[in-house]
Amino acid sequence: MPRFAANLTLLYQEVPFLDRFREAASDGFRGVEFLFPYEHPAQEIRKRLDDTGMTQVLFNAPAGDWASGERGIAALPGRQAQFRDGIELALDYADALGCRQLHVMAGCPEAAASPEQCRATYLENLAYAAEQAAAHGVTILIEPINPRDFPRYFLTRQDQAHAIRQAVGASNLKVQFDAYHCQIVEGDLAMKLRQSIANIGHVQVAGVPARHEPDTGEVNYPFLFRLLDELGYAGWVGCEYRPQGATRSGLGWLKPWLRATATQ
Repeated sequence: MPRFAANLTLLYQEVPFLDRFREAASDGFRGVEFLFPYEHPAQEIRKRLDDTGMTQVLFNAPAGDWASGERGIAALPGRQAQFRDGIELALDYADALGCRQLHVMAGCPEAAASPEQCRATYLENLAYAAEQAAAHGVTILIEPINPRDFPRYFLTRQDQAHAIRQAVGASNLKVQFDAYHCQIVEGDLAMKLRQSIANIGHVQVAGVPARHEPDTGEVNYPFLFRLLDELGYAGWVGCEYRPQGATRSGLGWLKPWLRATATQ
């Protein structure tokens, strides 16, 4: 059965961030992910992981000025030095948290930016990140994101992501498959998983189109969870959605899967 990780950026916002680990553990989650850890000392987060027995599954490398609307800098020409500093910081946190996967966000180039120059910058930065991460036993992930949520985001399609992965040629560079984004941009989720499962490092889920609980909207997630088992997917499924109400009251969709996992 899939292993589910609570996204602590979006879930359990009823309590402060450092208290969300305990809340997730009490609901049966065994792993956590979140966008960014950098507002908190790594050892504070490590303590929460140790106290709850949680696995830190994933977080993002620094992504520029998030508050002003930046959504990554890996494909932004001229920001390479800042990108490299961010990778160094992220790997320090990954070591402290025992996290073996790091998501690197491409960013949203200006409309006038050269696509060719952005792609060359992206390849250069990803090659650097993968080389640095390899020494730490960390896999770098790239994620196609729909342009409705993030206008002008550089990476939007699964085939584009896998072409980038192949062009970089690093064995520790994989694709993050977010079913919410993929459904909005392309659909055909089952075939995308079948075609690329060997090079998918992480899966995330949310209801489409509103990004609420996975049992809301147009995607048949029980079918996809069974397909992940059929395909032998051994990674985590990140629950990266916005609860319609209190997090705990919306977890009915998850309870049968957690019970099945607990019996393994």
